Amino acid sequence: MKWFAIAFVLPAIQVAAQDNARADRLAGEGSIRPPVLRNVDLNDSFVVTLPGSSVPAAPKIPPPEPPRVIALAPDRPAAVPGADPDHRPVLRRAPRPVLPAEFEKDSAAFCQKLIGAWTEPDAYNLFGEPLRSRPAFGDEGTENGRVVAYADPTGRYRELELDFAKDTGALRTVFVYPWKLTWDQCRRQWGGNVQYTSANKGRRFYSYVDRRLDVLVDPGGSVISLGLY
Repeated sequence: MKWFAIAFVLPAIQVAAQDNARADRLAGEGSIRPPVLRNVDLNDSFVVTLPGSSVPAAPKIPPPEPPRVIALAPDRPAAVPGADPDHRPVLRRAPRPVLPAEFEKDSAAFCQKLIGAWTEPDAYNLFGEPLRSRPAFGDEGTENGRVVAYADPTGRYRELELDFAKDTGALRTVFVYPWKLTWDQCRRQWGGNVQYTSANKGRRFYSYVDRRLDVLVDPGGSVISLGLY
């Protein structure tokens, strides 16, 4: 019995040794090893994609549009009748008041003729709003009237002052302030028949004998004011 066992074992060992030698020879020759002899050690984890289980791609979100800038048209001035809307508006000047022809010729002489007839409302109708006013005083130092100053609409004089009586309200004196006038020019225009008195600050007060006119002159010979009564 022992000899039969040995007879069966030896051939099996020889066959196994022959298979291993043959496998090594094939590996040395570069042949592909049988699957049972390959390295079957795989990674611990891997991904298996099953049919129909693909994850849909995320939808592409377009970038936000930049804010729209709306240009507002600049305010345009109110349209003037007859003006071109595509160009600058036409400026209209206020109409010049219609003044009496005699007033246009000499506003001071015109007012002098109305002494005793005009009142403050009459002066307002011609001159408009006054520049200022001040009280008028008599020789005794008592207030006896009101002096109202107006700009000369004709531009002939710098300013006119109208003196209205306190008791009657009537115009009694006109004071005129010329732009540029000298005493020599007054003498050439109205003559030299005058009486004069000295005033403060070296000024002189000339009073015409043959006309209702007084002239106040500064030390340099320039006329400060004319008084018409």
